[in-house]
Amino acid sequence: MSTTQSGDPIVLFKSWFADAERSEPNNPNAMTLATSTLGGAPSVRMLLLKGVDDRGFVFYTNMESRKALELLANPQAAIGFHWKSLGRQIRIEGATEQVSDDEADAYFASRPRGSQIGAWASKQSQPLETRFELEKRVALHTAKFHVGTVPRPDFWSGFRLIPARIEFWEERPFRLHDRLVYNRRNGDWTTEKLYP
Repeated sequence: MSTTQSGDPIVLFKSWFADAERSEPNNPNAMTLATSTLGGAPSVRMLLLKGVDDRGFVFYTNMESRKALELLANPQAAIGFHWKSLGRQIRIEGATEQVSDDEADAYFASRPRGSQIGAWASKQSQPLETRFELEKRVALHTAKFHVGTVPRPDFWSGFRLIPARIEFWEERPFRLHDRLVYNRRNGDWTTEKLYP
């Protein structure tokens, strides 16, 4: 690893993330989220990381979306970051939990007003007949919340992925890449190198 190895993978993640914020032209916090049904049918999508600390990695969503419904049924998930400009990726696996109402309220309040209205207007993951239908819903909620604070919808919140495994991958010549894995056992992190 070109970044000094740390005994704490969150410290190393934050270092790599800071590098990505300096080098990636767009959305350095973009990540894949893989979920699955109780039966094991997987699905994956891109979304944005909205927070990271010692507790885990946080993202927000409509709680009636496919991802939320899958996480509520099966909390095991994985997220991945790929920073092409740096030749780096990070894979994270673990269980998810819903964030507290206070956390969700605070993040919702920090969003641009248009995004707050959009959260009310979108029936995320449900069928949409026409774009006009969505635009009508945006207009309806814009009028409804014309003045004052836009409250967080009760169907909108977030999840925290609590990492059990984090892999740092860095590109090297001739596909002889560096791979460093952190595994959490009984609250402590252990590390191992992997063949590329």
